[in-house]
Amino acid sequence: MSEQITSLEDLAAVAEGAPAVVEIMAPREPVRDELGRTYATGKRKDAVARVWIKPGSGKVSVNGKDQDAYFARPVLRLILRQPMQIAGVEGQFDVVATVKGGGLTGQAGAVKHGISKALQLYEPSLRSALKAAGFLTRDSRVVERKKYGKRKARRSFQFSKR
Repeated sequence: MSEQITSLEDLAAVAEGAPAVVEIMAPREPVRDELGRTYATGKRKDAVARVWIKPGSGKVSVNGKDQDAYFARPVLRLILRQPMQIAGVEGQFDVVATVKGGGLTGQAGAVKHGISKALQLYEPSLRSALKAAGFLTRDSRVVERKKYGKRKARRSFQFSKR
């Protein structure tokens, strides 16, 4: 158990050599609803995914379709499997996701982010592995806006000397 100093009085007491009264952080508790599911929201680019996970056989459905039908490219299905592989729980959870906005790549990244957050809420001991892999961090990169006087965000119109 690590002790944490939360106020200046505690710091002054430690500096004087007196034992500090310190609150000890309680371990994280699992967050589940009455049906045994866990909910999380994942985001990537313009896509937002609402993800529910529950113990099951490993079935993944996105917007009411099977993952193979919704994400036709194998790379996108690989992205969806990454959090389960890192956590070592592949085939143990059913995933139901609804995703809106963006393109397929952004939607796959949003579902991956949502699955990662839901897994760490369902089983807090998986948090360290998912965090070390970088799956709990929202990728904040978005498309740069177009500027006036330019063709795109940075591309200028063709220059002509004559």
